[in-house]
Amino acid sequence: MSNTASFCAVRESEELSQQTTFYSHQSTPVPDINPQRDLNTSRIIEKHATVTLPNQPRILPPNISRLEQEWNNLLPSNFGNTQGSSILDHQTASETEETVSIKESSGVKEPRLISKLPEVNCVVRARIPTTIGGSGTEMFLHLYQNSEDSKEHLAIVFGSTLRSRSLDRVRHDETEMDRLIRGAYVGRLYPGRTSSDLPNPEMATHDQLKEAPLVRIHSECYTGETVWSARCDCGEQLDEAARLMSTPTTKNPEPCGVIIYMRQEGRGIGLGEKLKAYNLQDLGSDTVEANLLLRHPADARSYGLATAMLLDLGISSVRLLTNNPEKVRAIEGPNKEISVKERLPMVPLAWKEGESGGIRSEEVGGYMKTKIEKMGHMLSMEGIP
Repeated sequence: MSNTASFCAVRESEELSQQTTFYSHQSTPVPDINPQRDLNTSRIIEKHATVTLPNQPRILPPNISRLEQEWNNLLPSNFGNTQGSSILDHQTASETEETVSIKESSGVKEPRLISKLPEVNCVVRARIPTTIGGSGTEMFLHLYQNSEDSKEHLAIVFGSTLRSRSLDRVRHDETEMDRLIRGAYVGRLYPGRTSSDLPNPEMATHDQLKEAPLVRIHSECYTGETVWSARCDCGEQLDEAARLMSTPTTKNPEPCGVIIYMRQEGRGIGLGEKLKAYNLQDLGSDTVEANLLLRHPADARSYGLATAMLLDLGISSVRLLTNNPEKVRAIEGPNKEISVKERLPMVPLAWKEGESGGIRSEEVGGYMKTKIEKMGHMLSMEGIP
């Protein structure tokens, strides 16, 4: 071998020795996620984590898969290992302050609530006739801006009894037409209407809710809601929440409920990183491990904005549609601004007896299993087909 070829081979070998197969040298930044602001962000930390000091061999738990062993051998030496989940999220000193441990007794994360709610402002709303249940149920789509990020979070409001305080607030130098255009009107729009208030006061409704409204805190999922993914049940949960809210009850004869639609794709890591996580899942990781391999938290979402949006809609008590214990605690707010009167489980349709619908795939089964075992979701493993 020539001296030049030998030098190139050595140089290439040195460069490869400094790299790992599954990692870039620096983590990919996630837009609009500021660790100082997203204090609800929590991380999975296993109960029996062991610390591996630099330059010491890593002790692996018994019976882990060959793929996990390969991954652990490729990880930097300052990555710890846990039984049951061989990969821990790498933490810096500043990140450690934000880390929330899991209850030893239940394995459920305790979110660290923010000390102050963010500011939110509903900039526009519009009436949306829907195809839900074939009944033509209408809802009002509210678009919010906020003090935390540049994303446009949404509130899908069923019924006419819930109104946004920030939307109805009179703005400087605006005309009646300005108010009509941004949706700050009472009643319904019709051709020729010129006032944002009802022309006939007797037509105004003053119905008061007789029970807390149904509320769903839903994170955006392009793959599950738009491109028919069978890796998760997000689209099904969104549809089921809308169906329940559009159905009148004996206590609330009109459709009533709110879906807070948070732009937190991929549990807060973004669509691009989520697609990378999908590839890691096909290589053998579960959803939690895939996020950690990409140097993201297992769940990077926060819910302070959702709490602020509910308060803006005049909601102080809710019946929450969720399986996630973190949402139950986090949505209450730092000073218990919102009371969760009842938690209603979101049981997958495929798990229900006599139900022919729902998502039936190996991927969604593993997805649900991981949420139950590693993220503390309140469902029984017996329901998995």
